[in-house]
Amino acid sequence: MIQINNINYKLPLILAPMEDVTDISFRKICKKLGADIVFTEFVNAEGLTRGSKKTYKKMLFEDDERPIVVQIYGENIDSMKKAAKMAEELRPEIIDINAGCWVKKIANRGAGAGLIKDPDYLEQMVYEVANAVSVPVSVKTRIGWDENSINILENAQRIEKAGAKLLTLHCRTRSQGHSGNPDWEWINRVKEVVKIPVVLNGGLMELSDIQKAIETTKADGLMIARGAIGQPWIFKVAKEFIENNKVIDISIEERFEILFQHLNLSYQYKGEFGLIEFRKFYTGYLKGLYNASQIRSKLMLLKDINEIKTLLTNYLNDLLIYQANFTN
Repeated sequence: MIQINNINYKLPLILAPMEDVTDISFRKICKKLGADIVFTEFVNAEGLTRGSKKTYKKMLFEDDERPIVVQIYGENIDSMKKAAKMAEELRPEIIDINAGCWVKKIANRGAGAGLIKDPDYLEQMVYEVANAVSVPVSVKTRIGWDENSINILENAQRIEKAGAKLLTLHCRTRSQGHSGNPDWEWINRVKEVVKIPVVLNGGLMELSDIQKAIETTKADGLMIARGAIGQPWIFKVAKEFIENNKVIDISIEERFEILFQHLNLSYQYKGEFGLIEFRKFYTGYLKGLYNASQIRSKLMLLKDINEIKTLLTNYLNDLLIYQANFTN
């Protein structure tokens, strides 16, 4: 259960922060489909404090996305405090400290997962950021730098002591990145040493993963990352299971309806650039469909919203005909 100010959920489904993925259009789609809490993309504290407009835009949101978490990252405590204060002006429900990003150019300079190598510094950062703002502060981290330096139990206690109100745990080490199986048992072990809510992250790709997480862990929330890319309806499927113990299917028509809604939002907020950015989602949306690879190849060349919609509409009609012939 998570109870932080006006956030009150028994087992919330949470959209993870993902660079170049969790922009406003994707967050709105996931929210509409059942995500209880959504995170922004990573917001660079240094870029924010230097006045980068591109960086500032990453933490902008609209009221229908609430409750929302703005995630900031950086290695310098003063910059993180300033960034947190700038985020506070937008009144998000939570400000999150990224202590889990495994990408070398971030972690090796001491930001993201680089923070977990120095528990003293991590604790100091959380303490100073938490005391610099009135908005609740949370931390997203990993179990350790590598398999020989798993220090999450110590770090979790330090994070709580420093004033964080929520901890999200990606149950892999930094060296694993996204590879290998996450060790969800660390959720239960961390729950034994802290009183703040602990959210499970890592490996929630399908409904079966969510079912297993519920059965085997004491997680207070479930954070979905890559499992939502291209199939944001995972929130709808998961919510139906959690609330009503039902397993539902998403029809081809519904899949395309969601695709069109997402595409329209991407175009609405970013114009032609949004259509280019959207290309990374086609693989997920069209996964497993007849002749999908050829359609994707054509979509990669289109920059006109009407041409894209026409191609997709014709493809949907072909799929429905194919489906009808196949089932008869």
